[in-house]
Amino acid sequence: MKLILLSLVLAVCQASTVRQQRKFPDDFLFGTATASYQIEGAWNEDGKGENIWDYMTHNNPTVIKDVSNGDIAADSYHNYKRDVEIMRELSLDAYRFSLSWSRILPTGMANEVNPAGIEFYNNYINEMLKYNITPMITLYHWDLPQKLQELGGFANPYISDWYADYARVVFENFGDRVKHFITFNEPREICFQGYGSTTKAPILNSTAVGTYLCAKHLVIAHAKAYYVYDNEFRPTQGGQCGITISVNWFAPYTDSDEDHFATEIKRQSEWGLYAHPIFSSEGGFPKEFSQRIAEKSAQQGYAKSRLPEFTAEEKALVQGSSDFFGVNHYTGYLISATQNKVENPVPSMPDDVDAGTIVPEEWPKSASTWLTLAPNSILNALTDLKERYNNPIFYITENGWSTPPETGLDDDMRGTYYRTALESVLDTLDAGVNLKGYMAWSLIDNFEWMQGYAERFGLYSVDFEDPARTRTPRKSAFIYKHIVSNRFIDHTYEPESMTMTIDEGH
Repeated sequence: MKLILLSLVLAVCQASTVRQQRKFPDDFLFGTATASYQIEGAWNEDGKGENIWDYMTHNNPTVIKDVSNGDIAADSYHNYKRDVEIMRELSLDAYRFSLSWSRILPTGMANEVNPAGIEFYNNYINEMLKYNITPMITLYHWDLPQKLQELGGFANPYISDWYADYARVVFENFGDRVKHFITFNEPREICFQGYGSTTKAPILNSTAVGTYLCAKHLVIAHAKAYYVYDNEFRPTQGGQCGITISVNWFAPYTDSDEDHFATEIKRQSEWGLYAHPIFSSEGGFPKEFSQRIAEKSAQQGYAKSRLPEFTAEEKALVQGSSDFFGVNHYTGYLISATQNKVENPVPSMPDDVDAGTIVPEEWPKSASTWLTLAPNSILNALTDLKERYNNPIFYITENGWSTPPETGLDDDMRGTYYRTALESVLDTLDAGVNLKGYMAWSLIDNFEWMQGYAERFGLYSVDFEDPARTRTPRKSAFIYKHIVSNRFIDHTYEPESMTMTIDEGH
């Protein structure tokens, strides 16, 4: 009898422990994310046109750390069924992937649609839907058709019309089945790194005005595509259209007024340039940073600010043009008005910001120089956005951790990162943020832009020496699957084996 009573007590205690676990809502979307150039390969197959990454890596290969490219990458163009199988193995609810503009429109213009490109994405989407995986499409993830770049790309105001025409083709062909569209991935990385610097294609390095011309034209392009969807397709398709912006957390290094103001300028320059015109109640570019650029421009002898203004009509077009706010979040920094400042080109966006960044030594570091595990950064970033922009619908559309290739399959730190990040997601939900989903970056190893294959973000390892591009789950894949399947985080869970299976229902 005592044994029976003891067993009952233990059972009640165990049940109580399970009940006390903080659980993710049943309708919370768990997924992973990828980008077309990073995984598809088949760079010139079946009518695909050249994009700016094809052009750059073929004509200036030494800009890539290991002198590699995405010509084959993970070869998802020929392995998409295996990728969907991986989604099933991970028990994912959703999958965020991007379309190659030049695979659909080889010249970038909508007068020539490539049937093979449409067929590939239809097959991919249908394979996901066969297994109840929600497809989330990103229309643009950095791979502009080269023909449009030769016309100025995002420095040309006509880009907004070319982009709206492309968006219409996408909605026409896929919107009957896809209900989540993201117009742009990470405008800052497109505009600052590609146009105002040399750390992304097309490495334009127009430091004075490149970032700001791109910023204005991109948010107008986003708004035009949004209204193409809203007016022409939403009535029959009933989906959502939003934008994804990279939002790392910035906090003041000290409690001084100077550091607080420097931090605010940093936030406005990094993501406020793109979020504020769309999501704020007043619209337009953020006030304090706009004033800073105007002052610097006057000191530098410009007749007017290097930051272009919105007309009243453009401001009204952009404001409110998003059904949700996609957040790519990875890390955090401390910001100082005086410490750790470096020399920047004059004029340039970093010179306009004029602040230093500090990363405490105790924050764990990844294989990427920019990526550390910053405490509570998701909670801090999302609650700040909630207060600024009246708590719109949010999705975390990327979050992940890099390891060097030699780490292999035993990636304990990535598992730690995901568990820590998702605890912060639970804190964010508890804080009342209207957060609807989380996409881990990334499903599989891929071409990591300027770092080539020197950094790995995949839950699944890809053997890039194998022509078949074999995919193998890392330890973190089992940890993420356990969280997705059970809707809570068990910090004691260890996979019993490294063999992945598909759960019934997937």
